[in-house]
Amino acid sequence: MPLKLNVKPGEKFVVNGAVMVAGSKGASLVLQNEATILLGKDIMQEEDANTPAKRIYFAILLMYLDASGRDAIKPTFMGLLEDFMEATTFPSVRKTLLHILQDVNSGKFYRALKTCKALIAYEEQVFAYAETSSESQSA
Repeated sequence: MPLKLNVKPGEKFVVNGAVMVAGSKGASLVLQNEATILLGKDIMQEEDANTPAKRIYFAILLMYLDASGRDAIKPTFMGLLEDFMEATTFPSVRKTLLHILQDVNSGKFYRALKTCKALIAYEEQVFAYAETSSESQSA
């Protein structure tokens, strides 16, 4: 089944490892077969992987984009996932981590990335709450 994507003007995207940039009027792409594709909003640079959830996301991203290097990255991914699992007691977060693991183990890397984005959003809320709490305690 074809996949249609609309890319914004100037937006970067990756198709099967090739980095592309949409022209000044954007682009409408129709993929007729299986391909590894990422839009600019889903791409993360290594220096931006600066929290536990973002490190998990980045490891999944590397496995998704580099099929030949997956076996080398998977132990790092597993370690990051296990560390996060040990650090949380929230059942919903643990369930999310298990969904991510399940998707990675079944080769559904794009779906794992999407689920991990929810984990990143949760993590940002926790950090914001912790920052607010520490500010109110020091006042």
